Amino acid sequence: MTRKRALPFTVSKTENFFDRLGEYVGDVFYDILPEQGFELRDEQIYMAFQLENAFKNKRTIFAEAGVGTGKTFVYLLYAICYARYKGQPAIISCADETLIEQLVKKNGDIEKLEKALGLEIDVRLAKAREQYVCVRKLDAIADTTDDEDIMRVLDEIPEFVFDKGSSMTAFERYGDRKEYPWVSNEKWETIAWDPLEQCSTCEFRHRSGQTLNREYYRHASDIIICSHDFYMEHIWTKESRKREGQMPLLPEASSVIFDEGHLLEFAAQKGLTYRYNLNTVTNVLTGYLGQDAREKSLLLVEDILMLNDEFFDILGDIAVPVEGSNRQEIQITQELKSMIEQLHEKVDKLLEELVFDSELFTMDDYHIKIIEEYLEFFAYGLSLLNKDDEGIYWIEENDSTTTLVIMPRLVENVLKKEVFSKDMPFVFSSATLSQGGDFSYIASSLGIEGYDSFSVDSPFDYKEQMEVNLLVETNRQEKYLEIAKQLNENNGSSLVLFASQEEMNHFQEWSKNQEWPFSMLYEGEQEISEIVRKFQKDESSVLCAHHLWEGLDVPGKALSQVIITSLPFPPKDPVFKAKRKHALDPEKEIELPYMLLRLRQGIGRLIRTKEDAGVVCIWLTEAEQEKYLSTIKEILPV
Repeated sequence: MTRKRALPFTVSKTENFFDRLGEYVGDVFYDILPEQGFELRDEQIYMAFQLENAFKNKRTIFAEAGVGTGKTFVYLLYAICYARYKGQPAIISCADETLIEQLVKKNGDIEKLEKALGLEIDVRLAKAREQYVCVRKLDAIADTTDDEDIMRVLDEIPEFVFDKGSSMTAFERYGDRKEYPWVSNEKWETIAWDPLEQCSTCEFRHRSGQTLNREYYRHASDIIICSHDFYMEHIWTKESRKREGQMPLLPEASSVIFDEGHLLEFAAQKGLTYRYNLNTVTNVLTGYLGQDAREKSLLLVEDILMLNDEFFDILGDIAVPVEGSNRQEIQITQELKSMIEQLHEKVDKLLEELVFDSELFTMDDYHIKIIEEYLEFFAYGLSLLNKDDEGIYWIEENDSTTTLVIMPRLVENVLKKEVFSKDMPFVFSSATLSQGGDFSYIASSLGIEGYDSFSVDSPFDYKEQMEVNLLVETNRQEKYLEIAKQLNENNGSSLVLFASQEEMNHFQEWSKNQEWPFSMLYEGEQEISEIVRKFQKDESSVLCAHHLWEGLDVPGKALSQVIITSLPFPPKDPVFKAKRKHALDPEKEIELPYMLLRLRQGIGRLIRTKEDAGVVCIWLTEAEQEKYLSTIKEILPV
């Protein structure tokens, strides 16, 4: 059971909690922090007043605050105090799974707050399942690989995992991606949990890394930090997990803070995604054939297996690759529509027959539950696929299997019901939440009807601290040569941001033939927090990335130049294609807002303190210069 922690101030029975909280927060920002060497900031005081009302009235608030306003200190202070008052942890949901470590890094905001206020903050990380090693996959691959990186991971798995006789008291947490920084992202995928793993039937289930880590973070008394993706997975699976006798992924929270909250809609869509794998459908139903079921049911299973093979064959034939994306686009042809209807009808009939099979008590209850759950899941996906304009769908392929992915086109109604109808404070924090001070776009896309909002600018003197250069690309080779020149003239110390992984990979391949007098670090070569640590420690190094437009916080000499290699427009994948299709003016409603917001975030990586200074270089094509130059200049800090 989680131990309730004491408030950092006293509240007598005759006093109001929020009155005392306001007095304490005032003391912190006016007296305690300045005495510790922190600057008194008007922006923090203003934000604190706004957040106090949101917590007091259990409101949703959009807190748009520029870099350097100290917004993290403000929301941490309220979240911690309110968590201790309510006896439930606050959840801080971050933009990216790989960046949740930033809040708890050494000398990060939480550690600074602890030291300044003499607080011991109980903060724990809740990471997605993909961030933990899958011992079953690792154990299987160990027999067929001689890869030193993977074998080194196996060597570091604790002995109790394989010792079935060991006591639970010997169990310890292990398996976090961060513990194996030497493993590349590509290799990690071969040994990490993935959606095809049937955890409920796994022999390592109760001693797996994700199980033990989940048990640990559930008992946090102050703060649980997770990614938007993980929070949304918690929301969408909460009720089904309860029905299956499992605990929800996250405990009940006192408040939720969405850091970089402008990215929540994408996470919500991703969290509601349904994935249908050819092999999994076959494996589940083949398991039915091995049961003592009635002939009518077995014939239905055989029909579904045959139709399913044909279904995936057709999908493979009509799938069209999308440049800059691992998603292959599919169009619902008449042949495919007919196949979907047949499959749906057969699956519904099998679900009916399963009821009769279970009443005969000739089948194992556990197997019935697994098969029934998967069939319902499959039937729902087929129904989404069969309705016009309700789903977005695509194909993903790897060496071993084909996966059909389906996600809902709109999530606002589900979010409105499952999240923002709750009687609790929700705080959206980011430097980029509004469009020219208007928050209605983000609010409507998330199903939020009533909300508070405010905007405060960054206190930095960008005219003195930042130089922005807009450069025009004539061809890729010349652009790369110019980028190399920029890196060399700056003696490294640069962040190079790419609009996609493919663009970064192309540059990486080109750069192998260049001689660099500094280290070139590439996202994906190692675990991300390890790469960021190396970048910060080696002040002359260069970090190349396609994900780090948000959240990266590297003050000082290690980062004095940001090079944006192309305008970060949304990818041409099925998700954005559906958004464009349903917009009156796709460029104005989808393309430009996405690009400008991401561009503002990328520019924001450069100046993190009043002492920082440097250059931002933004590359455009000639067509983009002609079309968007004036619009881009409007959002530049200088």
